[in-house]
Amino acid sequence: MSSRPPQSDPPAEDYRINFFRPRPGYMRQKVIYIWVLLTSWALFTFGFQLLLAWTAGTPQGEGPLTEITFFGFPLHFWYTGHFLIVWFIVLCFLFNTFVDRLTRAFRPRK
Repeated sequence: MSSRPPQSDPPAEDYRINFFRPRPGYMRQKVIYIWVLLTSWALFTFGFQLLLAWTAGTPQGEGPLTEITFFGFPLHFWYTGHFLIVWFIVLCFLFNTFVDRLTRAFRPRK
């Protein structure tokens, strides 16, 4: 008793996109770039924090990495507060550069 029209057949071209199984060519290369950049972001963001936790000598968190200073700040503070922001900007720049190069390779201008 619904007023919905009957469903028609799907279009001849298939526009489905699967991030975990992309089509070969442009999409596969782009997904590889995304995975590599996301992995590097995760390693830099969480890897250093885990390294700090593993090298902590006391329950208060004092250890060899927390005693190092960089530009007058403790290394862990500078890394988290400054370096990770710069790293994110570098990753954005790299992603845009890679995708622009990929677009030029797969979709040349007429």
